[in-house]
Amino acid sequence: MQIEETALPGVLILTPRRFGDDRGFFAETWNRQRMEEAGITLDFVQDNHSVSARAGTLRGLHYQSPPHAQAKLVRCGRGALLDVAVDIRTGSPTYGQWTGVELSAENGRQLLIPAGFLHGFVTRADDTEIVYKCSDYYAPDCDGAVVWDDPEIAIDWGLEGRDPILSEKDAKAPTLSEIPAHFEWSAT
Repeated sequence: MQIEETALPGVLILTPRRFGDDRGFFAETWNRQRMEEAGITLDFVQDNHSVSARAGTLRGLHYQSPPHAQAKLVRCGRGALLDVAVDIRTGSPTYGQWTGVELSAENGRQLLIPAGFLHGFVTRADDTEIVYKCSDYYAPDCDGAVVWDDPEIAIDWGLEGRDPILSEKDAKAPTLSEIPAHFEWSAT
């Protein structure tokens, strides 16, 4: 497994090694023992699978607040997407900053997003599948969102002037400055 750091400490790109032949390939996408040896300790309890029918579908920016905050390991099973993480840990030197990584079925990359970060993605191809592991169970009372086009964050979604396909919830989400401070940054 290749592990790369991003501009946001703790947000990592994990690229599994693929073993392929004329039938296709095999890849180990998560191995707790190997990750612990690399200093990554997470207990995943829920897997989610989402399909977006059309390119330009934007989902996010979402988070789950404590006591059910979630770390996520995100990968693309089919198609392609831009996956985005935004630091919302109060006091963090990277508060409000974002990073985006192209994930596709072809490149096999995964994005590890710790708790304390917003998560969102925009699809680059029709019928894109996103599959992700979560470190806590979904809890509706802890569900939160920040609007996708918050000027305070200024994410470049690569939409090239097109409007994204949004849910009503995502279109009406508050800005970063309007949500409570759920997460506190710690230097340790």
